[in-house]
Amino acid sequence: MRRIRVLIVDDAVVARRVVTEALASDAAIEVVGTAPNGRVALARLAELHPDLVILDVEMPELDGLATLVELRRAHPRLPVVMFSSLTERGAAATLEALARGATDYVTKPPAAGGVSAALARVREELIPKIRALCAAAAERPAAPAARPGLPRPAAAGADRRVEVLAIGASTGGPNALAAVLPQLPPTFPVPIVVVQHMPPLFTRLLAERLDAKSAMRVREAAPGELLAAGCVEVAPGGYHMEVVRERAGVRIRTHEGPPENSCRPSVDVLLRSVAEVYGRHALAVVLTGMGRDGLQGCLRVAAAGGQILVQDEATSVVWGMPGAVAGAGLADRVLPLGEIAHEIVRRILVNRGPADAAGLSRR
Repeated sequence: MRRIRVLIVDDAVVARRVVTEALASDAAIEVVGTAPNGRVALARLAELHPDLVILDVEMPELDGLATLVELRRAHPRLPVVMFSSLTERGAAATLEALARGATDYVTKPPAAGGVSAALARVREELIPKIRALCAAAAERPAAPAARPGLPRPAAAGADRRVEVLAIGASTGGPNALAAVLPQLPPTFPVPIVVVQHMPPLFTRLLAERLDAKSAMRVREAAPGELLAAGCVEVAPGGYHMEVVRERAGVRIRTHEGPPENSCRPSVDVLLRSVAEVYGRHALAVVLTGMGRDGLQGCLRVAAAGGQILVQDEATSVVWGMPGAVAGAGLADRVLPLGEIAHEIVRRILVNRGPADAAGLSRR
């Protein structure tokens, strides 16, 4: 079986050595070359024919962002994983790289942890991403196409008034959220809660970027905040987010409970609470992402009579999370990314008055 060919681009010799050694532990992956900067990497692409590139953000001569732009011109579908420092500057550059076409990212382990810890961390985070992204790139259909929905018997719930929109995403999620949220109007009549798998700092910067693009207010959620119509709450990195009903309304609760599906925040944790608080009045949307986080939460939403939409395989970077929900027969509709905002608005309009309908129609 052909091994996955990886090119590592990083100006730090230690970083190149750690990543190379970490990947060597997987027989399905072969490091076919390394480069100390983007200029050297671009020159070696034709020679090495990598299946995936690991690209440092900050490098001399040609940094990660400039390299990515050049690389995308010649190789629009080649998976690129950014290797980013867990700093504000690194996080901001990584989000910009994702917006410019990077496929995913991994944060660099802290130097204080030692080589053994760094190797373990890189193996744990990078190898599953490489396998998933290369499998997805090899299998993705050439042209986006909608897949039929797998309607549930209990999902004849189009007559139910939606009172909350809950969105879960992982790999490819920042760009998917940037495609969906700006299409929703400022008069959106229900609150929106979002889990995007990201570490601390990244989620705040993601919320700020989405806020700048959207008509609605988008912010990183803080514990105790009341949910409000037309406001998007993004789960903070490193914390699970739940909703709880109190006398004053529905509030955000965050906590550092054990990771679920190796994730904190977890989509499952959020959706369980949404199902409990809103029941049949919940609308859940699962976007592109690796793994199966969100499946158990969607089971709860479905059991409570809520509605579920998922992104289709053709437009997903990785069809893990949405594919698991669709494969379990829980999705009311399986849709291309470009149709999801329209379908959300269509379902939100059900059983709403003329004022809400007029506001939602002015997009």
